[in-house]
Amino acid sequence: MSDTLLLVDDDCDVLRAVGDYFERLGYEVHREATGDSGLETFERERPDVVILDLHLPDRSGLEVLERLRSSGGSVILLTGQGDTETAVRAMQLGAETFLAKPVDMSHLAAATARVGEKVRLSRHNALLRARGRLSDGLETLGASSTMRELARQIELLAASERSTVLMTGESGTGKGWLARLIHQLSPRAAGPFVEVNCGRLSATFLDSELFGHQNGAFTDAKERRQGLFELADGGSIFLDEIGELAPELQPKLLKVLETKAFRRLGGSHEITVDVRLIAATNRDLVSDVRAGRFREDLLYRLSVLPLHVPPLRERSREDRLALVTQLLATLHAELPGCPGGCTTEALDRRGPATCGRCATCWSAPSSWPRARRPLASSTCPRTCAREPGPPTGATSRRPWRRSNATTSSARCVPTAATARGRLRSSAFRARR
Repeated sequence: MSDTLLLVDDDCDVLRAVGDYFERLGYEVHREATGDSGLETFERERPDVVILDLHLPDRSGLEVLERLRSSGGSVILLTGQGDTETAVRAMQLGAETFLAKPVDMSHLAAATARVGEKVRLSRHNALLRARGRLSDGLETLGASSTMRELARQIELLAASERSTVLMTGESGTGKGWLARLIHQLSPRAAGPFVEVNCGRLSATFLDSELFGHQNGAFTDAKERRQGLFELADGGSIFLDEIGELAPELQPKLLKVLETKAFRRLGGSHEITVDVRLIAATNRDLVSDVRAGRFREDLLYRLSVLPLHVPPLRERSREDRLALVTQLLATLHAELPGCPGGCTTEALDRRGPATCGRCATCWSAPSSWPRARRPLASSTCPRTCAREPGPPTGATSRRPWRRSNATTSSARCVPTAATARGRLRSSAFRARR
């Protein structure tokens, strides 16, 4: 992809000469004659480098420079009056360099190349830092050997950018979150990430959604439309609930996996794309293959690098603690009084419950939601709203304690204070 350049100068001859010169060097050039139009083009196109004239008809070049820098622009300033005071002021405002007219084109080209390389390095470093933060996010999967192995597999999958990924697991276990994580950790992170649920649309509409359609391909097709595979070119596409894919679409998806090419619905020519496919399902696709509901060759193409995401009830106490800590850190900024972390004591006391009162239920693995989604969207926010407080192991506000019973049918036993309160209430009712 060529570097993009924005020229802002009120001299039409300069716009034409400098613009044509940089276009011959391979740049994509945008030209504007006023400060306001230059700012609008910058916000719309986000060019790599801006070459800005100091003297503009509508506003000061230094004012435009300040606005561009506040929006993250990299600016080379040109002026016919190369006084020292203006140069110092321009550098203080963040100009990359300052050149006086008439400017030598080779010097300007060299300065532009240096600024463009600096912009690319800055973006690359930001991408690496983002990947580092995402790698830290893998720690929320847990500390058990099973989840550490899952995190290792995700890092390997992210590095192999062209391999197809198939994730299996119950609904809501975090497959969509992991799909986005794989994309963001991969070399395709700068490209688009497109997501579609295969179980929510009819075969015809899903065909149009995935591969696009030509005008008149079906009744409501009033104009040509690009499909999601085209929109995901250079990035990743996530097909959720792939087990619900209609049988008539399975051969078309298989062809895309094999040839990276397809035809729009109602189209006649092949379209080639560079897309990584990540799929997920909560179904047993092997059983579906035996029952004739899913193509065996498509399953083999999808399960090049399979991942199984276990439900919460099958994860260890340490894994659940890591997940709850991450969710609480997110909720801390949204709910007043929500703790920013969680301890093992608080986990035992405040975990999800069947009866909502006793520690026996709250610490039992079988009582946890099977999935990550309800824990994130309901259980943790509801618990924080009902019982705000610091992440300590102090006694719960609920006046209940754990029963001494060791059987699985242990009941919630009131504390002595609660029992005395009940006796007083009974005596009061008796007097009435």
